[in-house]
Amino acid sequence: MNFSNIIGNENVKDLLNNSIKIKNLVHSYMFIGPDGIGKKLFAKELSKIILCDNDIGACETCSSCIKFNGGNHPDFMLVDSEDGKSIKISQIRLLQEEISQKPIISNHKVYIVNNSDLMTIEAQNCLLKTLEEPPEYATIILVLSNENKLLSTIKSRCAKIVFNKLTDNELTTYANKHSIEVNNTLLSICNGSISNLINLKDNMEIYFDLDKIIRNFSTKDIVDIWNDSEILYKSKDNISNLLDYFNIVFINKLKLTNEKKYVNSIKIVENTKKKLASNANYDMCIDNFLLKIWEEFNESNNRG
Repeated sequence: MNFSNIIGNENVKDLLNNSIKIKNLVHSYMFIGPDGIGKKLFAKELSKIILCDNDIGACETCSSCIKFNGGNHPDFMLVDSEDGKSIKISQIRLLQEEISQKPIISNHKVYIVNNSDLMTIEAQNCLLKTLEEPPEYATIILVLSNENKLLSTIKSRCAKIVFNKLTDNELTTYANKHSIEVNNTLLSICNGSISNLINLKDNMEIYFDLDKIIRNFSTKDIVDIWNDSEILYKSKDNISNLLDYFNIVFINKLKLTNEKKYVNSIKIVENTKKKLASNANYDMCIDNFLLKIWEEFNESNNRG
């Protein structure tokens, strides 16, 4: 079955496969959903299916599929932000130039505009002209996470397909397949995103260090906690994610124990994030954060 190599969003697979089966694909799509869940993978797989020389989907053996897999298909174009901030009108004009020329090796041409919610207003108005009268042989797929940034006139000319976050079971399946060790806390960090899961693999040691810090709150002196928390002091650019991890752990512990120290610790984390956002002294914020959490854990022990 088509899209079988992609994990999650089974309802989208059924919808697209049915459209392929009855040959009811349209000229313009919007693939909308959270970042990192596979929308671009779906768009590329659909592109390969549309361009395939056979009617069975992506056969993987025809000249079109071979060229697509090799990244050199002349009838396919992927447009994305070049600076991570915007997709400019010059990029859309190039798309228009390409789309006006008939297919070279396939019967169709496919264009993906990834992160299309980054298009400038000028770029959107430029694309609108093509969406209003697309060539018969062309399909345009807009991949985005925030449809509110698109002109309503663009949205009205595209078939909207909504993608959902992946379930924890789906993420676990992917993790097992790629030898990534995860637990419920780490799955919570992923927030249904395979991209986050892959990023976790690259930063697993950091989260192991955070777990160690949390375990040591009840067993070590605050001076030792400060000395053992180098990862927090040197992770200024990523501190928000690391603090989020503390809160995920504390929330999970609160659900199990209903202890007040976890309620207070969650408040301390959020207060620390606010101070950092207001440009308070970074090292002092981390010092104070660790001290206050340590006091919560040790005062609880003393009260016990």
